[in-house]
Amino acid sequence: MIRLAVVSGKGGTGKTMVAAALADISGMPQVLADCDVDAANLEFLFHPPGGLRRRSSGGLAAARIDPERCRDCGICADHCRFGGAIVRNDAWEVDALHCEGCAVCTYVCPVGAVSMKPRLCGEIYTSATDRGGNLAHARLFPGSGNSGLLVTEVKKRAMRLADGADLLLADGPPGGIGCPLIASISGMDAVLIVTEPGVSALHDLERLVTVCRRFGVRIFAAINRFDLAGDICARIEGYCEREEIVVAGKIPFDTSVVDAVRNGRPVTQGDSAAGGMHSGHSKILSSPNSGSPEPAAFFP
Repeated sequence: MIRLAVVSGKGGTGKTMVAAALADISGMPQVLADCDVDAANLEFLFHPPGGLRRRSSGGLAAARIDPERCRDCGICADHCRFGGAIVRNDAWEVDALHCEGCAVCTYVCPVGAVSMKPRLCGEIYTSATDRGGNLAHARLFPGSGNSGLLVTEVKKRAMRLADGADLLLADGPPGGIGCPLIASISGMDAVLIVTEPGVSALHDLERLVTVCRRFGVRIFAAINRFDLAGDICARIEGYCEREEIVVAGKIPFDTSVVDAVRNGRPVTQGDSAAGGMHSGHSKILSSPNSGSPEPAAFFP
């Protein structure tokens, strides 16, 4: 099975639209994983017809103070570096939004009044789409900071749905180089970085490449809206050439993409410059080596 993650160094580059287009044109049995758990949008472009299943997902445990055993000594607050132990209504308790789950308070409490309890960080959904295959995605609860763990659970759930699939296509989180990205690219064969002709986008592309290389994955790039700033696009292509990164596609600016988003469909399901449907095949990620739009072209 080919395991491909579509990621971006910054938000707003069109990463999800590219991932949806790839899923739409792959032509192979596949399973989808939306690893952007803070704002999962892949489902809106494939409209799962039914069979949506939901399961709560736990993150790191949170501390809890037993008011019956607490002796109001405040030692837990003295040792908490995150300000999680607070006094409310004349009693010590743990503010869940500040608790990082380190469990230091459980070790320093002299009367054993503090314990670690499971807490939910989000919900995972699984469904069958009309064209993209099975889909796993999630919703991170507001205030939960354990999105990396939730991303890992989404990928595990997708693999359970991958019976007979030849492609695992993951829509990764935008921006950043932290836990959600690491959880998304871990165990993948290749990543496709979607960027755009902007100075900040080039900077974030460089950071993202540095992180991805530590995981031994093959790296490809796609430049969205490449024709809006030819000089910066040339700089991005020059960087990719120096780093031996294949530019798998250059997507022109096209207002039809906005219409596709509004109508909730992949851009490849229409006649547009970005979708590349004029000649009956997609140009959106056509490999310069093979001319094939299929993800298998990433592994010649």
